[in-house]
Amino acid sequence: MDFAFGPEDEELRREARTWLVAHAPPTSSPVGDRAWERELADGGWIGLGWDPARGTYGNRTTTLTGQVVWAEEYARAEAPARLGHFGENLLAPTLLADGDDDQCARFLPPIARGEEMWCQGYSEPGAGSDLAALRTAAVRTDGGRTYRVTGQKIWTSHAHQADWCFVLARTTQGSRRHHGLSFLLVPMDQPGRIEVRPIRQMWGTADFNEVFFDGAVARADHVVGGEGNGWRVAMGLLARERGVSTLGQQARFAVELAEVVRIAVQTGAAEEPAVRDRLVRQWADLQTMRWNSLRALGQAGDPGAPSAAKLLWSGWHKQLGELAMRVRGTPAALGPDDWRPDGPYRLDALQRLFLFSRADTIYGGSDEIQRDIIAERVLGLPKEARP
Repeated sequence: MDFAFGPEDEELRREARTWLVAHAPPTSSPVGDRAWERELADGGWIGLGWDPARGTYGNRTTTLTGQVVWAEEYARAEAPARLGHFGENLLAPTLLADGDDDQCARFLPPIARGEEMWCQGYSEPGAGSDLAALRTAAVRTDGGRTYRVTGQKIWTSHAHQADWCFVLARTTQGSRRHHGLSFLLVPMDQPGRIEVRPIRQMWGTADFNEVFFDGAVARADHVVGGEGNGWRVAMGLLARERGVSTLGQQARFAVELAEVVRIAVQTGAAEEPAVRDRLVRQWADLQTMRWNSLRALGQAGDPGAPSAAKLLWSGWHKQLGELAMRVRGTPAALGPDDWRPDGPYRLDALQRLFLFSRADTIYGGSDEIQRDIIAERVLGLPKEARP
């Protein structure tokens, strides 16, 4: 296959690179804020991949390869993680595919303007990788015009900053597994009905949260795809999560790998044959993942491609974190030079990489779940017995 980009893509690359140099916050800002989202909107960089057939809700549209170019340049610029990721890259394509015109008109313009932030209410304490085991319930009230949502979600990124949450909930009493689920849009500003509790990770930050719903109100006309069709809608969203953004993620991985190589040369660890071999293998595997991801973009509908990609990148990133500590040697276990026992908990970029990457093979669907999907849906093996 020809993996080269065309002239229009390269022109977009130059425009994106110039804009990011002029506007991107310093690399010391790991996560963006609302001001950054509004600046992206003003620059016309939100909604590049939205299907214009449903309406011109985004700021501009471009080809699939153009979306890849933007994702890669954003990562190479080491711009902060997007606060608006869940709204722009997950919810918006889902509304364009499964939502009605009123839902698109209500929710897409504020996302495109960088005004409303979203979070994802999927995982629960007893339903992480096995999402079909969720128990959060939504019951019709007010003559059928609203739902009351009760239950708990966990590992909810940016819930403490979000205006809305798209929630997968059980709307058919007594239903089991993937039957009787609905995809609801729930406003987060409901004091006394929604409580957000931050979860502090071992790398010192609290990016994830527990979210408790105690009769939270959601409008019946904010169910996407119709009542009872939540599983189909949710699976479509997860497939989109592993599309173009995966290539941007790989560009960010390349930045991390380059830093590990630099440290290996600086410390002399690169002189060790075993370390050199690991570095070369990491580079070669990353190139292979990129080529496979580019090829997979043109193979929509392959049930095994997202799971295979998740297995590859999660294991690769975890190995990179381990390699980063190895090339650092003893200093990898130490804090910064100005660390004080009574000071804040601080880590450098490679230490955060190592600690965060320990979770890569678990979140977003554990390795075991991905292997089950490949075995059952691609290889046709018998399904594993479930209670």
